[in-house]
Amino acid sequence: MNLYRLLKRREDEGRPVRVGLIGSGKFGSMFLAQLRRTPGMHLLGIADLSATRAREALARTGWDVEAAVAPDFETALKTGRTAITEDPEALIAASGLDVVVEATGNPAAGIRHALIAAREGRHMVMVNVEADVLAGAHLAGEFDKAGLVYSMAYGDQPALTCELIDWARACGFKVVAAGKGTKYLPAYAASTPDTVWDHYGLTPEEAEAGGMNPQMFNSFLDGTKSALEMAAISNASGLLAPRGGLLFPPAGTHDLANVLKPRSSGGMLEEAGMVEVVSSVERDGRHVFGDLRWGVYVTFEAAEEAGVGADYVRRCFREYQVLTDRSGRYATLFRPTHLIGLELGISVASAALRGEATGRTEGFVSDVVAVAKRDLKAGEMLDGEGGYTVWGRLARAEDSLAARALPIGLAHGMALKRPVSEGAMLSWDDVEASDSEAVSIRRMMEEKARAV
Repeated sequence: MNLYRLLKRREDEGRPVRVGLIGSGKFGSMFLAQLRRTPGMHLLGIADLSATRAREALARTGWDVEAAVAPDFETALKTGRTAITEDPEALIAASGLDVVVEATGNPAAGIRHALIAAREGRHMVMVNVEADVLAGAHLAGEFDKAGLVYSMAYGDQPALTCELIDWARACGFKVVAAGKGTKYLPAYAASTPDTVWDHYGLTPEEAEAGGMNPQMFNSFLDGTKSALEMAAISNASGLLAPRGGLLFPPAGTHDLANVLKPRSSGGMLEEAGMVEVVSSVERDGRHVFGDLRWGVYVTFEAAEEAGVGADYVRRCFREYQVLTDRSGRYATLFRPTHLIGLELGISVASAALRGEATGRTEGFVSDVVAVAKRDLKAGEMLDGEGGYTVWGRLARAEDSLAARALPIGLAHGMALKRPVSEGAMLSWDDVEASDSEAVSIRRMMEEKARAV
């Protein structure tokens, strides 16, 4: 709770935390909007596939582009200005850089950038949850060996959920469930970029005018992004994935502790200690009262065992109006909103000034596997997250490994060797796997997991 003081000190000493941003899309732009207002931080550079898009992001978020942009990294370092490049590797290698923010959303690119950052001695804030779920266990190990921080992005729901989990455990509570809210109905799993705007109540023309990518927004809708975020939380915290995938139970904030507890206690969880996403709509389409569509939560219990100590804590819950289930044993704490990239500076400052991550992968506990959206034919090309061919389902890592499941992060640009029925999980045996760095690292991570 002293990051501002530490940042102010770095500003007063003329030693700002120097940041490099890769990807100037929505998340990166939100970070830019606040970075220029944050003392003790210097945006050394932006890397984007389009330098024009990076300049537009600066202008859109209030920067004086002509005054802010430097011709090269050396000038940027000396003057406190910002260099723009279309070469991410050049940014990562730039002299004086402290922290890399990877916000491309491309899993293969995220893996490559992380490995370069570890080699160059830069801390990494991995906004790219797709890359983290695909290979986070390996990447975290590389940063550990280099004595660097590999961190989730504060402001995104996985990091905020991990913060709640850490709070509960540090208070001595047992975490029963943790996750986030979203808008979800089972029919959304079949949604494609052609149908996505109907569910959002927009026309394609309105979405295009707003710069909204239909495949990206479809990933939010069809459950893939929720699965990825829950896998990231699971891999960071050790909480388990529900077998068979997320259930998306409808639940308002007043009812979280009643719903998100074990079945043996009247809830819907297979067991205590799981991740789950709650829906803001009932199965018949009615709006859930007090929904948590934009927020995160944790449910926890006073004590497993009965006795005086447990009774005392439950009484405290009642006295201080903590939201509990009907028994008073299970309680919940939630945050109703998240500010996405506007909060990202917390991760940057934590990495650079404390040497701490705001959540990070600790192991390969959960995975997100590719599932066919429709009957697929041999020879068809997979189009990845949010597309027309597959969606991503949460799975326990042990089940994914046993089935040789194809991770959603690699289900793009690969041709099918044989037909796959609608609703079936794809495996490595179904595809012509490309020979890429991402594939090699993922397969190496899988072999290491099998050997444990």
